[in-house]
Amino acid sequence: MSPAPRAGLLAGALTAVVTLAACSGTTAGPASPAAEGDGGGAGAEPTGATATCEWVAARSGNPYAVDVDPPDTEVPAEGTAALRMATSLGDIVLTLDRAGAPCAAASMLHLAGRGFFDGSACHREVDSEGLQVLQCGDPTGTGAGGPTYAFPTDVDGDETYPRGTVAMANGGRGLDGSQFFLVWGDSRLPPDYTVVGTIDDAGLAVLDTVAANGNDGSLDPSPGGGAPNVPVTVESMASAE
Repeated sequence: MSPAPRAGLLAGALTAVVTLAACSGTTAGPASPAAEGDGGGAGAEPTGATATCEWVAARSGNPYAVDVDPPDTEVPAEGTAALRMATSLGDIVLTLDRAGAPCAAASMLHLAGRGFFDGSACHREVDSEGLQVLQCGDPTGTGAGGPTYAFPTDVDGDETYPRGTVAMANGGRGLDGSQFFLVWGDSRLPPDYTVVGTIDDAGLAVLDTVAANGNDGSLDPSPGGGAPNVPVTVESMASAE
């Protein structure tokens, strides 16, 4: 999902509908050294099924990139993990699918454990007929920010993103960073985004409040939407387990 930036939030491509892309514009590069003993954000060596993740360097020269080492290369690839996103409007619990999107789940848990998201603004809300989302995950709040590492987008070919979906935004180059979008209304997009999890009912109620108040239109006509009229700040993100 492409966030359109004021500095490049949404640098995503447009096809049948507005895409959701993170404007950090990542490009493949040499893998960054993995953080020691991270276990994909779990705090220990993964047990059971695992996946091997390819962490690459994000686009060099991006002034909005925040320096952080990636998770371990081997990450858990079974079950789920719960992440509590405490916002200025209430808590949103995300259930991350480690089996279906192991690298994206590991990255979100890893960044959350380092306070990467804390104090960041959800910078984009879209309420068009086919795209109803809130985009978050940029620690700079510009729509162009993210970590200094990236990883390949993992898609399943489905163009329907139902209410309650959590998916990764990307820069349109097949790489994900830290930005993600929360789907509060059934949306149709190209099958270009990693679906990483789902949102709990209480979290959907928070998103409905944001949606009811719309956005300022600052990102129209492309990539669409704008800053939510009711500001949403991610106060903290941490394991809910």
